[in-house]
Amino acid sequence: MRKIVLSLFLLVLFSLGACLPVALPQGEGQSEGAVPTAASTEASIVAEPATGVPTATALIPMTFMAGYKPQANLPFVGAYVAKEKGFFAQNGLDVTIEHSPGKGEHVQLLVAGTVQVTTMDAATVLQRRAEPGLPVVSIALIGQRGQQAFAALKETGIETPKDWEGKTVGYKGTPPPDLYALLAAAGADVNKVNLVNVGFDPRVLTERQVDVYPLFKSNEPYLLQSWGNEITLWDAADYGVPTLGLTYVTSEDYLQTHAPELTRFLAATLEGIAYAEAHPDEAIAIVMKYAGPETDPMHMKYMLEAELRDAQSEYGFGWQSPEQWQALADMLAQYQALPANVDVNAAFSMEIWQAAQGK
Repeated sequence: MRKIVLSLFLLVLFSLGACLPVALPQGEGQSEGAVPTAASTEASIVAEPATGVPTATALIPMTFMAGYKPQANLPFVGAYVAKEKGFFAQNGLDVTIEHSPGKGEHVQLLVAGTVQVTTMDAATVLQRRAEPGLPVVSIALIGQRGQQAFAALKETGIETPKDWEGKTVGYKGTPPPDLYALLAAAGADVNKVNLVNVGFDPRVLTERQVDVYPLFKSNEPYLLQSWGNEITLWDAADYGVPTLGLTYVTSEDYLQTHAPELTRFLAATLEGIAYAEAHPDEAIAIVMKYAGPETDPMHMKYMLEAELRDAQSEYGFGWQSPEQWQALADMLAQYQALPANVDVNAAFSMEIWQAAQGK
């Protein structure tokens, strides 16, 4: 049971990991319609910012493609706020914000050079660099903890992962490595857990089809609680399992040839994230310009607050280290979700983050 089929995991993680989907049941307000464009275009003459962009400089065009539809994922918010508050313009950029329609299109466009920056889950970055290999590089780690957790209805009395023995536990597509790692860390016998594929509708938990449901922790807890349910959450990171979340990624080629533009982009988006942390209500109003009136603003605020908590680092937003990436790679390899020989140092670069800090 513990052996994970690598090819299936790659497929599922590739489709899920780019960002958190707002998993609303049919009829609950989901929209896959047209994506709104940014509300304004910056002027072509800019003031001199901290990153040293000269005055009276024509703005440099760039395209950022968020890895999913418009919503309050923190890397998305950083770009939305940077656009609307003029931080991109102050850094000499005219950034077009687009959204991936799914199926990995944002990664394909990044590698093709049509998109310069996108978002991707850290585990997916490592998977993409494995055979056959795609030249994607993280320039900032926004999620210092992984996106997923596991939930049970509080009324069931399930208190620890050890209590999952004899229970039915769901997974999305393929059992993820952090599920096995969490069970092991809690001293649970995985062979005594009934694992089932549940898809993306959290009502399978409220309808008691499973005892434990896998969810995106900045998203689906809001839905379950808004339906009147008290839940217990388990985050693998709380049990010492190395997990990481969303990153800003670029291609190796663009990193090598356009480091100054990436520095300006990251300086602006990190400023946007810091602004959102200080002005959450204004940030949500900006998100709503992109997400549209059919989106619940309270849901977006829940998502923003949850992702801000998981983005905290003593070194500032976007920090990443070899130790973090190696620990994640080792965990994935242990559960046969990644080849053991993946070069983690090629999967990320601190060069742009340091330059954006003026270091």
